[in-house]
Amino acid sequence: MIAVFIKELLDNFRDRRVVLNTLILGPLFGPVIFGLMLSFMASETTERMEAALELPVVGAENAPNLVAWLERQGVIIEDAPDDPEAAVRSEESEVVLRIPEGFADAWQAGRPAPIEIIADQSLRYTGTTIARVRSYLNSYSAQISQLRLQLRGVHPELTRPIDTRIVDLSTPTSRGGQILAFLPYFILITVFMGSMHMAVDTTAGERERKSLEPLLINPLPRWKIMAGKLMATTFFALATLALGLIAFVFAMGMLPTADMGVALNLDFKVAGLAFLLVAPAALLAAALLTILASFAKSFREAQSYMGLVIFVPMIPSFWLLIDPTKAEAWMTWVPLLNQNIMILELVRGEPLSAAWVGATLLSTTVAAIALAWVAGGLYNRPKLIFTSD
Repeated sequence: MIAVFIKELLDNFRDRRVVLNTLILGPLFGPVIFGLMLSFMASETTERMEAALELPVVGAENAPNLVAWLERQGVIIEDAPDDPEAAVRSEESEVVLRIPEGFADAWQAGRPAPIEIIADQSLRYTGTTIARVRSYLNSYSAQISQLRLQLRGVHPELTRPIDTRIVDLSTPTSRGGQILAFLPYFILITVFMGSMHMAVDTTAGERERKSLEPLLINPLPRWKIMAGKLMATTFFALATLALGLIAFVFAMGMLPTADMGVALNLDFKVAGLAFLLVAPAALLAAALLTILASFAKSFREAQSYMGLVIFVPMIPSFWLLIDPTKAEAWMTWVPLLNQNIMILELVRGEPLSAAWVGATLLSTTVAAIALAWVAGGLYNRPKLIFTSD
């Protein structure tokens, strides 16, 4: 096993493209993309919130007091386009405020005065502008409402029989956990990517090069040959995992967390714990990819199978993103899902339950060993070497 393990490592380390893709580009791709995306989102949101709001207004003459109040708040009132709807649809204007002619009559009569915010809410970048306009209008409406009540001798507090307050128990670290919700997906996909090339090359690749047959005629159990190859594949998966976590620590440390009002709980201690939790998944990925590659007749066919397997770690990550349900004990017994749960608990700064950690390691290890046993059995099949075209 050790001889096969060393042989496979040397063969792959001699291939510079494998080293570049597996140990450099693979671990760096996720942290770089993730870091750049978060930095851009944070800077873009901050810039849009702090920039002066330019607001085209249709019918400004119908509510001069409102327009003057908006200007005092720093809003830049612009001339409205001839066709507000067309301007919004063509994205020439993000938001257009329209004050109908009946605004003054409704205002004088004490009825709710109509105002229209013309916007396309399907455009995600307009959300900040819409929220700012709505906030200004709600603030003005609240002020006028209180003044009207005071003029009639009614205390404004009478209109608020319940004083609802949100006691926010979140911490900067737990809020940072929301930002790192994508982290489990990137970590698991890195593990699968790290073991992909080795799994294909040691099975379908060697079969295609006709180097697998002389290896299997050696007088030793075939499962030992498979175990050596599987060890090498797992080694590359673990190396990719370790490098990816180190890259994430450095990338997240460069984010403007102070401007975002969060604290990212991702240092080398957390990365080390995440490595231990995900390590069994490296063996699971190596065994699963080896099994699929052993059924392929060529290197190219095996690569097509690998493209489908990449969806496996996506399923639990995307499920938790779409349906962020509360973590429960049964989830720790589902391989890959349990790694997602535990990593999210880590980055939120929550104390890890020893039972949950044990269930995560045990269930994933058992599943990985079962797949490794299946992979070992495949090496006793004659079709592993002799395949029909």
